[in-house]
Amino acid sequence: MIRRTGPSRSVEDAQAGRQARERAEEAVKAAARSSERPTVVGIANAAGVSRPWLYTQTDLITAINQLQTRASAPHRSPRHAASDASLQRRLETSLERNRQLRDQVADLTRKLETAHGEISRLRVLPGSQVGGASSSR
Repeated sequence: MIRRTGPSRSVEDAQAGRQARERAEEAVKAAARSSERPTVVGIANAAGVSRPWLYTQTDLITAINQLQTRASAPHRSPRHAASDASLQRRLETSLERNRQLRDQVADLTRKLETAHGEISRLRVLPGSQVGGASSSR
């Protein structure tokens, strides 16, 4: 294997760097045309470059971040989109059900406390065998 040094190596490095840059730019453009949410890993893989190298290209990272922001906005088709009024009704129904469940939990907690108190009262009664061992042998 011939190892090149000096000016010809620098030219090759510069050319490789330009090619990597062009591949990364093309990958970002392809991501912009895609309906998928772009990632740095995906762009780096598509361009055949490393993630650390891609992170050094601040303008490409900025472009990827902008595409991610754009892609993260929910796309609701009019046919499947819930109306604001429908969502409001669902919220109100859920809040009412939540209130009912809180009331039910509070009621059951009071009943449980009463039952525990009754068990404690029965344990201290003379001759009581609730929860204890029998005294007759």
